[in-house]
Amino acid sequence: MLLSFLIGFVWAFKSQEYHTRTCVRFKPRTTEKDYISIGSGKSGCWSSIGRLGGRQEVNLQSPNCLRTYGTPIHELMHALGFFHEQNRHERDSYVRVMSDNIKPEMMINFEKSSSRTQSGFGVEYDYGSVMHYSATSFTRNGQPTLKALRVTSDASQMGQRRGFSAGDVRKINAMYKCKN
Repeated sequence: MLLSFLIGFVWAFKSQEYHTRTCVRFKPRTTEKDYISIGSGKSGCWSSIGRLGGRQEVNLQSPNCLRTYGTPIHELMHALGFFHEQNRHERDSYVRVMSDNIKPEMMINFEKSSSRTQSGFGVEYDYGSVMHYSATSFTRNGQPTLKALRVTSDASQMGQRRGFSAGDVRKINAMYKCKN
């Protein structure tokens, strides 16, 4: 019961961030054929990317996935159709993927997408995006897995989970054709 209440509270709080800053609206399901179901299975924090049709699970394992404000926002962005920032087709101009330091079974998380599968919606590469991995995500040896190639004020923000970056909000609003 407490877990269900906690997930419900977190969901309401995080969805409010979307409601305040974008035109995306989350609401309780009634009879919709396609819907998001938030669970807390013991498999970590994850979501499929984009609308799948039918029941679409977003997993927010408690308590780890609820410790940072941005993790549920990150997973909901996946459900809305967003990939990780470091997977963008132009990422090689912004980050170097340090393959030797990545756990082999996690390499899939660092694959570059084609320009057709992920659009930046006119927003420049965003080190501060809630969708960007940290410099040591999935390290197998404690060494960096991503290295910023540009000296910018937000390069040190890679992996932040405090919430939306300004670029995240612009991308969502562009993708969903939100009016200002």
